[in-house]
Amino acid sequence: MNTVTEGLRIAIQSIFLNKTRAGLTMLGIIIGISAVIALVSLGRGVEAFVTDQFLSLGANLLTVTPSTPESDTRTRIEPLTTADVEALQNPELAPNVAQVGARYDVVVNVSRDGETMRTTARGLTPNMDDILNWYPSIGSFINSDQIARNDRVAILGREVVEELFGDPDYNPVGELIRLNGQTFSVIGVMEARESAFGNDDTAVVVPLSTAQTRLADARQGGDLEINVLYVQAKSQEVTPVALDQLDRYLFEAHNIRHEDEKDYSIGDSTAQLEALAGITATMTVYLGIIAGISLVVGGIGIMNIMLVTVTERTREIGLRKAVGAQPSAILMQFLFESLLLSLIGGIIGILIGWLIIVTATASVDGLNLTLELDAILLATGVSTAVGIGFGLLPARQAALMNPIDALRFE
Repeated sequence: MNTVTEGLRIAIQSIFLNKTRAGLTMLGIIIGISAVIALVSLGRGVEAFVTDQFLSLGANLLTVTPSTPESDTRTRIEPLTTADVEALQNPELAPNVAQVGARYDVVVNVSRDGETMRTTARGLTPNMDDILNWYPSIGSFINSDQIARNDRVAILGREVVEELFGDPDYNPVGELIRLNGQTFSVIGVMEARESAFGNDDTAVVVPLSTAQTRLADARQGGDLEINVLYVQAKSQEVTPVALDQLDRYLFEAHNIRHEDEKDYSIGDSTAQLEALAGITATMTVYLGIIAGISLVVGGIGIMNIMLVTVTERTREIGLRKAVGAQPSAILMQFLFESLLLSLIGGIIGILIGWLIIVTATASVDGLNLTLELDAILLATGVSTAVGIGFGLLPARQAALMNPIDALRFE
């Protein structure tokens, strides 16, 4: 125990006697540890951000859009219609489907008192606020009666409110606006939603039937066309089953005989989320590896300095051996010095990494970085391993030194 205490005391004394050199030696470890923590936290933060973006668009969601068949024998694209929405609401046809919604988009000119902007009017079904997790912050959403009557009512996005009324916080409920020259009554304002997949704040929401009949002519035979069909599964676990049920229905409804004749495509938010999670997780690993390279460079720096230290203190080593110091005591002395340099550098690196995380979180909207325990343990473990691994060679060299040759060293 006395050997350990003495070795630790000499190591601490040596560091304090050479503060500048010790600080420069630790610099590589400090940069490496702070880079590992910052980049790993960044990777995890991006993964969480992407996940939140997908969940904000609706959980367990399947989206169907028309697409060109791959087969040369089928060129016609059968449109999606409100009949598909009604059919898929049948629990016997699709028992794993929780709810079905639809959207029909029309490009419109929105105007009020000389202020005009060109944007998209989204015709939606009454349940689309639940499906998309997007609700009015003021007023109310579309209801079934308004769909049945083709009412001229509108819910505005925040940017539309700012453009028409000059203030994004203005309450326009009850005001009149014009869409393509037709008068609409404002019944609400949608909550602000910044999305990486489209700007919802510039949209105007209207009843689906109003968009199909008053703002456009979406008649397809005896039915009305829709642009996107939304199908929400009852849970994430049954989403693949719901997808099969949806695919089977569309296969039969569109009279498709072979897979390459499909005139629709189904987007699976769960599958897309899992794929993106895999990509971001891989990105986090690579970021950690890149940052870890600087730790190796820092470890090499420690080894070089320790080799120089052994050379400078050769006579001291010889003198200690001459008065009875064991090789293990010499080994421990220099190993402790290397380990202390790494640990102190690691602690400082953790603090700097934490400051980088706090600064990045405060600077970038929507990005929430946190310093997690496993990152701290990883940084501490790596810095300890670097101290032992790169300090072992110089320490062993000192321990095996011949005392006679060491005393003769000039």
